[in-house]
Amino acid sequence: MGRIRIPLRIPEKLSVRNKLSVCWSMDFMRDSSRNQRRFRIFNVIDDFNREALGMDIAVSLPAGRVTRYLDNLAEYHGYPLTIWVVNGLEFTGKTFFVWARSHGITIGYIQLGSPYLNGYVERFNRICRTEVLDLYLFNNLEQARKV
Repeated sequence: MGRIRIPLRIPEKLSVRNKLSVCWSMDFMRDSSRNQRRFRIFNVIDDFNREALGMDIAVSLPAGRVTRYLDNLAEYHGYPLTIWVVNGLEFTGKTFFVWARSHGITIGYIQLGSPYLNGYVERFNRICRTEVLDLYLFNNLEQARKV
């Protein structure tokens, strides 16, 4: 039996942002309440200082709700130049694409199976999971939103 050769992989560094609101990263998480009702959490962070700009929690987060939530965040933080997202249905549809184009935002899609390309929000998700979601049993969505 011959040796298995592993292809050469050159790790890519995350690009470092030089000021606020240049680039945001976004991702979704899932959890469930005490009564087994599943809900989703939409996380948005600024890549420069890794600050959580917002977390939207709902049973369903379609593209229309996502874009309205981003408009609300932009009222306070301003619109970013670039947004990094995964290739999810909410981010590949016409609604999100038209919204981004109307605000002059470039969309950066990470490759499937490469969460390290969106490492800032992935790290935030891990901390959110271990320090919040794994510690609480939520009775309902309102309680999850408050925590």
